[in-house]
Amino acid sequence: MRIVIAVIIGYLIGSISTALIVSQVMGHIDIRQYGSGNAGATNIARVLGKRAGAITLIADLLKGVIAVLIGQWLGGQWGAVLAGMAAILGHNWPIYFQFRGGKGVATTLGAALVISPLIGLLMLLIAGAIILVTRYVSLGSIIASIAYPILVLIISPDPWLILFSIFTCVMIIARHKSNIKRLLTGSESKLGEKAKKV
Repeated sequence: MRIVIAVIIGYLIGSISTALIVSQVMGHIDIRQYGSGNAGATNIARVLGKRAGAITLIADLLKGVIAVLIGQWLGGQWGAVLAGMAAILGHNWPIYFQFRGGKGVATTLGAALVISPLIGLLMLLIAGAIILVTRYVSLGSIIASIAYPILVLIISPDPWLILFSIFTCVMIIARHKSNIKRLLTGSESKLGEKAKKV
């Protein structure tokens, strides 16, 4: 029962769409109608600037952190993992915002950093290196998500962590289908480029 409560709380925390709140407060717009149409930190930064993007990124990270900590308190390792997964689902399909959310990268990273700090930091370094070299945030996110279960199997092959890493990898790749198509055609926007209305 405690784990069920952790999952529900995790989903409700994840459903707080920072990007939509920030876009409405700071820009008086619905971010889903601008740029890539994604309710995430990268699109917010392109449309409303670095400050708005940073606020969104930090808040989305904290959603994963808080959900996992609550889950851990209520149900141990499995509570942490399931609450983290629920927070990602909430971010992607928020109950408060017509189930139209973001892609879950920052929330995944926040959860991963708490669940396994070393592996979370390695993911962050991989994503950062790819983004620094290519300036494609989506590519960095996708490659880091693919590396996650591989790192888990090498460093800490615990069943609960394997489940979380595979789940997040599948989620991130699935949510980046349109980005993958644009990367293949060379039409993906790079970090720092301004966005236009959808």
